[in-house]
Amino acid sequence: MKKSAPLILFTLLLPLAACKSRLQPAPRANATQPRAAAFTPPRPIAPQIFDYFLLNLSWSPEFCYSHRSAPECAQHSGFVLHGLWPEDSDGTYPENCSNAPGPANPSQYSDLYPDPTLLEHEWHTHGTCSGLSPDGFFTAARAAFHSIVIPSQLTHLDHPISLPPIQILNLFADSNPSVVTFDLALSCGHNYLTAVEVCLDKSFHPTACGTLHSCRANTVRISPPGSTQ
Repeated sequence: MKKSAPLILFTLLLPLAACKSRLQPAPRANATQPRAAAFTPPRPIAPQIFDYFLLNLSWSPEFCYSHRSAPECAQHSGFVLHGLWPEDSDGTYPENCSNAPGPANPSQYSDLYPDPTLLEHEWHTHGTCSGLSPDGFFTAARAAFHSIVIPSQLTHLDHPISLPPIQILNLFADSNPSVVTFDLALSCGHNYLTAVEVCLDKSFHPTACGTLHSCRANTVRISPPGSTQ
């Protein structure tokens, strides 16, 4: 479900954080800025037995290349919300924690999930492990998604480009002052961008991703919305 850069020498050697097989870039200058949530988090209604949330921003053109009839592909979007997933620092994650029903009115989240079966999947697989109510979970997912500024270089893409994964993560860090590259991971498939992931603590502040794996390709291809590659 979940999916290197040379060392840079200045007067001092900037440390490279090694987290299992994930290569981490050095912290950016904005690491000292306040790292506040951009919204008021919902109150948990049950124990939150996990370490942090993973906000998965799926690059829609890659998914839609092989799922052109999917409802979410009609708008030819760029980054869309895939999900808000409870994660553990050791790389594991809880799933399917209860049979609790989802939102009473799923249509109010159609901006996030045009396909109601995907909303149902996200609730039962991930939301039931979040410690939040159904409405609290999807309201938080929406707020977290909209709190992330997509880099301008990727918002109006009209032709394929190739970039190193670290450059893509740096673009996100530059566009979001409270986020540093340690809080991000990038997923790829066959050297194509599939998602950017943001790690958030239980109060929805950006937090380090720990052992989460990130794409190790030298460069990834980014297809524009509506592309047939």
